[in-house]
Amino acid sequence: MSMLYLSEVLLQHHDVETFAELLEVIQKKAESHMFFKIDVKPPYPDTPANWEDRLEGAFVGIHSITHGTVSK
Repeated sequence: MSMLYLSEVLLQHHDVETFAELLEVIQKKAESHMFFKIDVKPPYPDTPANWEDRLEGAFVGIHSITHGTVSK
C-alpha cells in the first residue's frame, strides 16, 4: 500500500470529465492505497466549494461527505 496523489490520478484518468466521476475513481483507488495526498485542485467546472472534504470522504468511505448530505 502506498500514497495516492490526486495529480497522478488526474494524469492517469484523463478520460474523467466531471467531479462526480473523479469521486468514483478515488473510491476505487482507495482499495489499494493507504494514504491520499491532495496536491492539486480538480479542473472540472462542477467542482464544489467543499471539494477537498468530498475527495477525502470518497477516499475513506464516508458516505455523508461524498454525497453532500449531513447525517443526523
